[in-house]
Amino acid sequence: MNVLIWHVHGSWTTAFLQGDHTYLLPVTPGRDPDGRGRARTWRWPDSAVEVPLGRLADHDVDVAVLQRPHEEELLRRFLGRKVPLVYLEHDAPWGEVPLTRHPMADRRDVLLVHVTHFNDLFWDSGSTERRVVEHAVLDPGALWSGELPRAGVVVNEPLRRGRYAGTDLLGRLAGGVPVDVFGMKVTGLPEALGLAEACTFEDLPQGRMHELLACRRVYLHPFRWTSLGLSLIEAMYLGMPVVALAATEAVEAVPPGAGVVSTNPDVLAQAVRRLVHDRDEAAALGKAGREAALDRYGLCRFLADWDVVLREAVAR
Repeated sequence: MNVLIWHVHGSWTTAFLQGDHTYLLPVTPGRDPDGRGRARTWRWPDSAVEVPLGRLADHDVDVAVLQRPHEEELLRRFLGRKVPLVYLEHDAPWGEVPLTRHPMADRRDVLLVHVTHFNDLFWDSGSTERRVVEHAVLDPGALWSGELPRAGVVVNEPLRRGRYAGTDLLGRLAGGVPVDVFGMKVTGLPEALGLAEACTFEDLPQGRMHELLACRRVYLHPFRWTSLGLSLIEAMYLGMPVVALAATEAVEAVPPGAGVVSTNPDVLAQAVRRLVHDRDEAAALGKAGREAALDRYGLCRFLADWDVVLREAVAR
């Protein structure tokens, strides 16, 4: 099957491209957001093929997976013909939650796929048919060593995203433990928040980030409002003990005994301090977390679920 999909979410797309299809990725000369083509910091298979956006009409497309509302207009302009549509929603709703209408609400010609049950529950999608296909990530291996008594955080654009990403909570949740922040546009964060002994690691290749993150004793997930940060699942795959704010889907991703999850910042700060000083407990939580992540967010299940969705969309 020829599947058209824009490169929007690198980590998610890395898992999606492991399937048995040909994946057509629009590319523009400047590799702007509507034509990023293949990823530069992830390893993608040869079945992920770059297609010049202006030549899209020259290619056979069996189904298009849209991720942003304006991609439908891009299809009209550059493909010029109708194809089966799947709309993948990565985000939790914005605005007057839980009254927010989804941009694909009440569409008979679209199959809407959510990445978490939380998203499906909170978006008002009207009569549009919906499915939930939970996340998966490629297993980086049980790399956790915990040799550094520090907390690791992964967040992109923490200053712009502010309270959504829980950036303002970092100092309080860390409980005095040094924090290292990985992600895009993280430079200047320690100074902006007054975080002592903090370090930032910007735009690292995925594999290198995993290696460095796994050296930290504990993973801290401060997000107030996100669908489900794949970095949380990746940290669990690494075998890191995780401490997470009990918001959106995190309470499902981290079952009891696989990490510490709470809405009380003081409880989380105590957990970070305790795990940094008790390596045995940290190792036990990390082992349980990895087992839970492998069980729920495995790649084989994810790809099988997506095969069902794609076949269903084409058959509609």
